[in-house]
Amino acid sequence: MDSKLVVFGNKKIRRTLYQDVWWFSVVDVVGALTDSVDPRDYWFKMKKRVKAEDGFEPSTVCRQFKLPAPDGKMRLTDCANTEGLFRIIQSIPSPKAEPFKRWLAKVGYERVQEIEDPELATERTKAIYRAKGYSEAWIEKRMRGIAVRAELTDEWKNRGVGGEREYAILTSEISKAAFGLTPSEYKDVKGLERENLRDHMTDLELIFSMLGEAATTEIARKQDAKGFGENKTAAKKGGRIAGEAREKLESETGVNVVSPENYLTEPEERKRLAKSGKKY
Repeated sequence: MDSKLVVFGNKKIRRTLYQDVWWFSVVDVVGALTDSVDPRDYWFKMKKRVKAEDGFEPSTVCRQFKLPAPDGKMRLTDCANTEGLFRIIQSIPSPKAEPFKRWLAKVGYERVQEIEDPELATERTKAIYRAKGYSEAWIEKRMRGIAVRAELTDEWKNRGVGGEREYAILTSEISKAAFGLTPSEYKDVKGLERENLRDHMTDLELIFSMLGEAATTEIARKQDAKGFGENKTAAKKGGRIAGEAREKLESETGVNVVSPENYLTEPEERKRLAKSGKKY
């Protein structure tokens, strides 16, 4: 499954891709349509009201998926696909309902296009990064890193690694060996909370991340790693290859690769942080 945020108006709506179908957080949709101060309570009361008035149980068009909550943890959330949301929206009195339906249809159609032509998804991702002010050189590294990551997770899947939880553990092993930090510790260095860590990495950080993951993929293949345990060993070895290369560069330049720089700060502040050479 692939989780992403989309925006309707100024409201963020969480969604997850399951079996090539987008499932959207119902609470987020309720919040976008009603401007309620407590969308969860609105959704809870709405389900009771609709069932009493129409005999329709909104939960029947929902499934629960784990999505990132405000506290950063993954929590089970009521989600509905496009068809289910159209049914739910009928029960929400809001002047935003019709614009939202048009937006929802467009979002669904874009996914159909991306399935037929995966390059469209890549181009849309690049366009989003450009709009946020990232350089073309950074974007190319980020896109390459996404491809390297996908190749690694495909390899893990084929070698019997058991899903997202074990992927996260192996990723942490690579990160610790490559940078001396787990992903959560790395985010603390950069002052991040729910943001994607790699979207806030410098060019060099992206390069060493790619090296650690590419090396892990190659080691797993050459050693024919099976299951979680053997792939954990491969992850440590792959990460260490990147770690040794990073340490060599830091020795030659006197500057730490791990940087507090992130793209939430102003450009001049990012430059100052990048030049600080602060050690962690």
